[in-house]
Amino acid sequence: MTSTQTSPLTFLKGHGTENDFVIVPDAENAVDLPAALVARLCDRRAGIGGDGVLHVVRSAAHPDARHLADEAEWFMDYRNADGSVAEMCGNGVRVFARYLEHAGHVTAGEVAVATRGGVKRVHLDKDGSVTVRMGRAVLPEDGVTVTVGERSWPARNVNMGNPHAVAFVDSLDHAGKLDDEPPYEPAGVYPDGVNIEFVADRGPRHVAMRVHERGAAETRSCGTGACAVAVATARRDGADPALSGAPVTYTVDVLGGTLVITEHPDGEIEMTGPAVIVAEGTVDPAWLAPRIETVND
Repeated sequence: MTSTQTSPLTFLKGHGTENDFVIVPDAENAVDLPAALVARLCDRRAGIGGDGVLHVVRSAAHPDARHLADEAEWFMDYRNADGSVAEMCGNGVRVFARYLEHAGHVTAGEVAVATRGGVKRVHLDKDGSVTVRMGRAVLPEDGVTVTVGERSWPARNVNMGNPHAVAFVDSLDHAGKLDDEPPYEPAGVYPDGVNIEFVADRGPRHVAMRVHERGAAETRSCGTGACAVAVATARRDGADPALSGAPVTYTVDVLGGTLVITEHPDGEIEMTGPAVIVAEGTVDPAWLAPRIETVND
């Protein structure tokens, strides 16, 4: 790959229920995005600001997605705000699909998007909402206990292509500030880290959540987290669509809006919510150059 430091870097900014992303179009995978540069782009004070980076690459051009090129032309090379690579991002894949439409690569209707969590089928509705078929949840038996201050809760282990720990609380305030990852035990259940959701009931088939995202601290929304929350809540409520033969739908309020999650009897999970492109521009190549820290004796 060639370096981004010799020419301006084209970017867009988008969000899904205020889970916001820096979008880097790079069809041929020619842009070098080391972790340090991703973190700078996502810096809310010195950079563009975002919960992560959506690197837009043709599947055939990226080594992590070439095996999916026959199923999906475009690959969402997703990075967390700290620069680490992530398997999937539910809000991100909606914004990614909205970008493809914005750029003229696709039209409203069905779109396939390759991710490290597999190919996701997306429907771009003409009313502006986006529905993603998120695949099936995996429910490992081993869970953890999450602690904030003097309070602890058992957390359900749910995998949506990325790991989640879902804890039910009486009040979302009990989650604290969520600047740092809440401690959990045993740590070995999640060797690569975990997204932690705190969930409070709002009504029948209606919950609210806050989330500490792996590699990003608290975010305004998490799509895979909302799916994990809906599945965990359904199991808590005894509403398993595989047993009833009927879809189960939950409304999940996040800090940045509302997502609607439906789990079908075959296990397929659909998530519906907004996705918005808010800006586009270029980054000065001088800013992209590595910063040299000096220390005065």
